[in-house]
Amino acid sequence: MDIGMGLLGIGAGLAIGLSALGSGLAEQAIGAAAVGAIAEKEELFGKGLLFTVVPESLAIFGLVIAILILALK
Repeated sequence: MDIGMGLLGIGAGLAIGLSALGSGLAEQAIGAAAVGAIAEKEELFGKGLLFTVVPESLAIFGLVIAILILALK
């Protein structure tokens, strides 16, 4: 193994790690607001669930980028 492969691994790890961290921080705030809204109006469950799932796409995008980075070797 050379240094180039190691740097690709670090880049892929940063891509998935930082995107998952950002997704978790976003989901924390959105999830708390969604639970509060659902406690007041139960018919907002669908919208709250949708808004809670949206930040997960950030982690999926990070995974796709990590796979693309590792495919360049």
